[in-house]
Amino acid sequence: MKKLKIDIVSDVVCPWCTIGYKRLEKAINELGIQDQIEIEWQPFELNPQMPAEGQNVNEHITEKYGSTLAQQVESKQNMTAVGKELGFTFDYFDEMKMVNTFDAHILIDYAKAFGKQTELTLRLTTAFFSERKDVSQRDILKQALLDVGLNAEEGMARLDDPEMRASLSEQENYWKNLGINSVPTFVFDRKSAATGAQPVETFKKVLSDLIAQ
Repeated sequence: MKKLKIDIVSDVVCPWCTIGYKRLEKAINELGIQDQIEIEWQPFELNPQMPAEGQNVNEHITEKYGSTLAQQVESKQNMTAVGKELGFTFDYFDEMKMVNTFDAHILIDYAKAFGKQTELTLRLTTAFFSERKDVSQRDILKQALLDVGLNAEEGMARLDDPEMRASLSEQENYWKNLGINSVPTFVFDRKSAATGAQPVETFKKVLSDLIAQ
C-alpha cells in the first residue's frame, strides 16, 4: 500500500506547530489511518538570527510582530486553552526566552533514520513549552536524545560536523525557496499544502480526499 507522505515544516519553539501537529494526529487517529500515513519533519527556523543567549519572549514578540503585552497575554491564554484540549501543556512564564533552534533541527534530522523524528520533536517542544527548558543548550538536547532512546554521543557529534550544518542549511533553504514563509506548513505528497494549525475536521476532510485518490 502506498502511504500518504506528509512533510511537516515547523520549528520546535512555534506553539502553533505543536497545536497543528496534535490536531493532525487527532484527525489521523479518528480516521483510523495511522498505517497509511508517513510523516517527515522538515526544518524551519522562526528566528535564524537569534543569538546564543536568546531573547525574552515578550520583548521578542513585541519587536517582531508589534503585539502589545495585553494582546500577548490574551494570545497565550488562548494557546494554553487550546493546548489543554489536545493534551499539551503550555507553561508561559515571565522570564521565558525565545532561543536559537538550529542544533535542535540537526538532531531531529538525525532521528529520521531511526523512525524517531516525531518522538524527538515532541520531546523538545515539551521541554521548551512545558518544562521551562532552553532547547538551545547542549545538555538539554543530549537529555532529549537519551529520553527517546537515541545514541546521544552519535547525535551530539553531528552538531560540530560542518557537513551536517551545511546540509541542514540547504534543507531549510529548499523549503523557503518553495515559498514557505510561515509554519506550520503541512505538505501532502509534495503536491498540495495546508498552512497553519487547521481544525481537526479540516484535516480529516483533506486526508480523506487524498487517501480516496
